[in-house]
Amino acid sequence: MSHSSGPVLGADGHVDALRSVAGRAAAQMGDENFPVALRLLPRAVAADLGAVYRYARFVDDVGDDHAVEPATRLERLDVIERDVRSLADGGAVLPPVTGLAPLVDEHGVPLATLLDLVEANRVDQRVAAYETFADLLDYCALSAAPVGRIVLHRAHAATDDNVADSDSVCDALQVLEHCQDVGEDAAAGRTYLPAVELRRAGVEPADLRAARTSPALRRVVAVQVARSRALLRNGRPLVSRLSGWARVAVAGYVAGGLATADALQAADFGVLEAAVTPGTTRTTWHALRLLGRRA
Repeated sequence: MSHSSGPVLGADGHVDALRSVAGRAAAQMGDENFPVALRLLPRAVAADLGAVYRYARFVDDVGDDHAVEPATRLERLDVIERDVRSLADGGAVLPPVTGLAPLVDEHGVPLATLLDLVEANRVDQRVAAYETFADLLDYCALSAAPVGRIVLHRAHAATDDNVADSDSVCDALQVLEHCQDVGEDAAAGRTYLPAVELRRAGVEPADLRAARTSPALRRVVAVQVARSRALLRNGRPLVSRLSGWARVAVAGYVAGGLATADALQAADFGVLEAAVTPGTTRTTWHALRLLGRRA
């Protein structure tokens, strides 16, 4: 499939701004952990998954660009959606989108998985808090699960069972990230911990921006970590069913989640005092255990 470089989206007046955001997103790749993990994968796989990372980062940066009004962010997300849909006929023009062409053309990645990431950022423009854990999982279905599905399609292993287990793993990883980022999210005006549980525990909005984690907030975080551990259990049969690079990669994702849960528990769920991050040794230990299991 050839890709037109014509001004398909020029009428929107947002393409130049989006190209600028794309350049910043690409520059940030060196500062993130995911590209480091890519070096362990076969070159062609690393190139494709790197393209996914760049695209996801790009879409998030557009959705989080507070230098412009929410209406402008929504318009730019609409432009991205149209560009993704243009992959079907070779008309995409935005670099983070055109880089996805091999995944779509050669590996059958559905456009819907790519568009879900756009929709997640639309949700971020209108939703600042989630009432229940079920509501949060609905958001994770757009913001996290698509990435796991893309990996499975790239591995030609997107069976129903694998997709279901991958969705659970990705949900868990997203919830754990929200636990780690409570203070940062609150500063940005967003709360991802279930609102009904915060109210029930007596956690006030100011508690989410405090210098220290209150006992009540620790209890709410502990519940989310326990739920994430339960979801991560689905990673074990998933890893056992996979083979080759996909088995190693998914084991790494699951291990990272388990190590993050361990780190949060070791910190007594204190997420405001300092960044809580998983240790390399603990992550490796979990990965080796997962890889040692047999179906």
